Amino acid sequence: MPVYVCSCFGITEKQVREHASTGACTPRQIAGACKAGTDCGSCVRKIQALLGRGACPRREAPLEPVALPAAAAVEVEVEAAEAA
Repeated sequence: MPVYVCSCFGITEKQVREHASTGACTPRQIAGACKAGTDCGSCVRKIQALLGRGACPRREAPLEPVALPAAAAVEVEVEAAEAA
């Protein structure tokens, strides 16, 4: 028997998880995918709880090098020269 998250539109936990696995990782994105949470809104907390329980795969963003502004780089060079 399916467990319904959104009774207004008949959306189940399984459907929310399926949408999350395809990239809908916020309640707003879930709403855009299947309308859940757009009528009475009582299911939004349930959707948030499902998304917080691993329904949405974590996406690790690659770390990008951070460039220092030119002024900060000069200060670092001056401090290094003073320390020597």
